[in-house]
Order: sequence, then structure tokens, then C-alpha cells
Amino acid sequence: MFGRGTVDTPTRRSSRLLVLAAVLSVGSSPAAVSQPRSPSPARDGPILFENVRIFDGRTATLSPASHVLVKDNTIARISAEPIETGVNAGIRGVAGNGRVLMPGLTDMHWHAMMVRPTPVTLLTSDIGYSNLLAGAEATATLMRGFTTIRDLGGPSFGLKRAIDEGLLPGPRIYPSGAVITVTSGHGDFRQLSDLPRTIGGMLARVEQLGGSMIADSPDEVRMRVREQLMQGASQIKLTAGGGVASPFSPLDVTTFTEAELRAAVEAAENWGTYVCTHAYTPASIRRSIAAGVKCVEHGHLMDEDTARLMAEKGIWLSTQPFLDASPASGLGPAEQAKLAQVVTGTDRVYALAKKYGIRTAFGTDILFSEALAKRQGAMLASLARWYTPAEALIMATSTNAELLTLSGLRNPYPGRLGVVEEGALADLLLVDGNPLEDLGLVADPDRNFLVIMKDGRIYKDTVPK
Repeated sequence: MFGRGTVDTPTRRSSRLLVLAAVLSVGSSPAAVSQPRSPSPARDGPILFENVRIFDGRTATLSPASHVLVKDNTIARISAEPIETGVNAGIRGVAGNGRVLMPGLTDMHWHAMMVRPTPVTLLTSDIGYSNLLAGAEATATLMRGFTTIRDLGGPSFGLKRAIDEGLLPGPRIYPSGAVITVTSGHGDFRQLSDLPRTIGGMLARVEQLGGSMIADSPDEVRMRVREQLMQGASQIKLTAGGGVASPFSPLDVTTFTEAELRAAVEAAENWGTYVCTHAYTPASIRRSIAAGVKCVEHGHLMDEDTARLMAEKGIWLSTQPFLDASPASGLGPAEQAKLAQVVTGTDRVYALAKKYGIRTAFGTDILFSEALAKRQGAMLASLARWYTPAEALIMATSTNAELLTLSGLRNPYPGRLGVVEEGALADLLLVDGNPLEDLGLVADPDRNFLVIMKDGRIYKDTVPK
């Protein structure tokens, strides 16, 4: 380290120790700490569901009476005949008595950190409080039968880690990290008094919290995408057009340039994953497709030509059954008017998706309202307006799970989700009733979901003894 003849003084020895400490501390750097090897929470022993009729997540019919054995976190065996377990197998039995066993539900557009607080609360509260609030909501989400969510904006990395380590009950989280937006775009929650922005200057409060990041060039976009990937994002979310909740973001505007969107797509693809964009209008959807985006969120204001293009290119549509334009918590009059405009497009977007066979995923995009979150299952049930119960449930299970596979090696939960099949991950619901005949059962999970299992662990069991 030192040249020949250099005197080894106490100061130099201290310097060497500091260098050595820096080298040894690499494993404790923020990059290393952000994605630790999470210890798996202790699971129950083997669990046997006896005499159940299976909705497998793929087909529109129920199986004959069957038996399902869960070991560790997977479905080990499915049999029409009783499964012999042996006297000392230590297996816990769940008496199905002919009830329906189905995959856990999934929501492809969720904001775990933004459900319960109002916008003001979110931007002014300590992040510790926000995480505790989100943790309580995560447990409630799981208890509604939603065992997996795709988080499309917000600092949910710590919440995901806590759930994965078994510190609190909650769904699997596929995190996007911060929403990436432009100055004045959907997700820019600054006030006019915060302008002008200084490139390289102090971050806005929403950026400090990790809710959204503002990027106004391909280079800035590329950097912000890489930051989310560094923290563990499984996919990347950009806002390609205007939105409802942001005060300075008209619905009709198109925000990112194609070059900026391409920078995000390139950075994500370098990590083996994909970009989805918030986009309502034909212009914002078409620009997203031209840039290589794989999934469009919302699409409520699309036209026929755009729907045809999405189908031809195999672009996913992750949309939501927005039917209610009544006032939502925390939204002002201008935002309420934008919401009403979006709601008018709901029937049309589903009609176009069905007409052209667009690959369609289910999500809810509930923001800033604990009361609305309680209607998560009711929103799924509202799909009966356009789909049969079987079509809606297939969408909310195996189809949604297919979209999750676009994350490739960035998938935080390798394995099959959304199905009841041997070898699949054991995320299961035991339903008191037949949801293929009555989709409304999912709107009342407290009463109708007798067992909720995620990753081979039972979190709710109210089967009559």
C-alpha cells in the first residue's frame, strides 16, 4: 500500500484500518442490505384438505370430490381417492365437506403504502407511521383472500420484506418501487411554490419517501429505473399520460417522450423484466407500445384502433372496474371530475378488450380510503357485468399469475401461482359456497372464506368443528 521507505506513522496505520473496515463493510452496504436472504417464516406441518371440489384457476368447472395434500409451501398431491397419511404423519386435516377449494385471489394494480392515508397524511407523516399503517392494511388485504398483489407505486420494499420474513401477515408483493413520472405528470405532487426544479437539487418530499421520482430526460429515466431495480423492483411503472389524483395532470396529456420511455424499457430489459405504463388515452397507449412497453394500466379512454393494435402486438391490459364516481377520500373537485370521466369509459374498455381478445388482467387501484379497500372483493364481483363468474375468477387467478411471469428472474416468488395443481405454490381459499355460480361470494370474505392459506400457512380457519 505504501512505497518503499515510507514511514509507518500512527496516522497511516489508522488510515489502513479505515480502508480495511470499508472493504469489510461492503456486505453491509445499503445495496446489500436492501435485498437480504429473507428467512422463511415457520410453517404448519402437512395439511390435508379432505372432500373438496376444486376450482383449479384454469377451467370453468369444479372437480369431483377430491383431496389435496399441502407440504411445506406447495401442493404435494391431489387425489380423487382418500390420501393415506399414516398414524404418525403429523398431518392436520381440514374437513371440506364438499366446499370449494380455489386459488388465492390476486390484484394486479395495488398501492400497499397508499391505501389508508390521505395524500396529505402520506406526504406529511413520518415514514415509520406510514409503514405501520400499510402493515395493518396488508393484513386486512390477506384476510380478504388476496394472497398476491402487484404493487404499482410506492415504497413497499420494507413492507414486502417484513411480510416475507413472517413479521406480520400480508400478501405476496411484486413491488415496482417509486412511480416514475415527469415534471407536471401524474405522480408529481409538488406545489407550484416548489418550482422551478433544479436539476440535481433537493428532492421533493414525495421523492424522498420513494412514492414517485421525477425524470425529464432519457438519462434521468434510466437512472431512476435502475434505482428501483437496485432496491428489488420486480417490474417498473411509468406514467405515460395524465391521471386522476395528481393536481397538475390533465387526463388528456401525453407525458414521456418515446425516447424517455425507450430508456426505461431498455434498462428494465437489461435486468430481464418489463415496464408497464399508466395510460388512459389512445396517444399515451400508442406511444407506450411504440417504446416497447409490455403492459398498459387502465386504458379506459382508448379507441377501437388502439384496442386492435394492443391485441395485434400482444400487449397486456391491466384494467379496473371503475363504476362509482362518488366522492373519494382526499380528492378535490377537479380530481373528482377526472374520476367521473374515467368511469364513463369503463364499459367501453371491457367491451373492446373482449371484442379483440386483449390479454386482460384484474386489479383495483384503490387509493386513500380504507373504506374503499374493504370493497376489493366487491370490485372483483362487479366483473359479472361483463364476464361469467368463471371468466372473472380465471382472470383474478391464473391469468393474473401469467402476467406476473413477465418479471422473469426478477420474480420474487418463483413457482406457479393462481392455480390448484400439484407442485404449485399453496395459496388457497376454502369457500363456503360455489363462486362459479355466485361470484358475489367473493364480496363477503369474512363470511364466505372459511380458510385462507398463503405459502402453505393457514392464516384463517373458521371451518365448523
